Amino acid sequence: MTSVRDRLSTHQPTFPGVAPRPTAAAPVAAATTAPPKPAADVIVSLQQVSKIYPNGSHALADVNLQVRRGDFLFVTGPSGSGKSTLLKLLYGAERVTKGSVIVQNQNLAELRGNRLSLLRRRIGVVFQDYKLIPRRTVSENVAFVLWAQGVARKEIQRRLIPTLKMVGLQDKAHCFPDELSGGEQQRVSIARAIVSTPPILLADEPTGNLDAENSWQVIKILKKLNSIGITVIVTTHDEHLVRMSNHPVVQLRNGRLFPVKH
Repeated sequence: MTSVRDRLSTHQPTFPGVAPRPTAAAPVAAATTAPPKPAADVIVSLQQVSKIYPNGSHALADVNLQVRRGDFLFVTGPSGSGKSTLLKLLYGAERVTKGSVIVQNQNLAELRGNRLSLLRRRIGVVFQDYKLIPRRTVSENVAFVLWAQGVARKEIQRRLIPTLKMVGLQDKAHCFPDELSGGEQQRVSIARAIVSTPPILLADEPTGNLDAENSWQVIKILKKLNSIGITVIVTTHDEHLVRMSNHPVVQLRNGRLFPVKH
């Protein structure tokens, strides 16, 4: 069976299956060869992706990455290394400067309007700062995504309680965000991201504002979600948490992606 590590392909000279970069005297034809088409079970594929912001800042440079259905992947790296940009590209909040981002067999560069909105409904996103609505209860915050999608009230209620149980907040359903701890607020954020049962969950520094105990609790919830088939991609700078979790890791440094050995 092919390991998860074998499926993560990064555009660097020392990795298996990647041609060396051309030197000054070497031909450059190999560098222009089109990347192979992703396999059927690849749910996320970045192909020679670069992102340059209008101010000239290079966030990502020639990044290649493939993630299969059911994978759990950590993306590490220091602040400013491009982690958040990478996730924004995956749910269409940013557009690539060069290359292709394929999510669920759809090229995000070709999606606009309703087509992009429909894809986003199949991607759950968890943010470091929770982004909860202050004057809405836990239940209302979690249900908001379904309301926005026009889901019937009966169906919302059917999904709500199991989702709150999944994150251990069934007893906090009628509380407001300011009545919760930071760890509980992040769990509300996770519940909101998964209530529509997306096949992909992106978590951008989900433990960045939490202490060690709450951080591990959040990771355990993400691992549980992964165990039922959700593909999880987590950005973090917490190396200790990554080592404890025992999942594949890639690292962003200066906009380039490197595999990491445990």
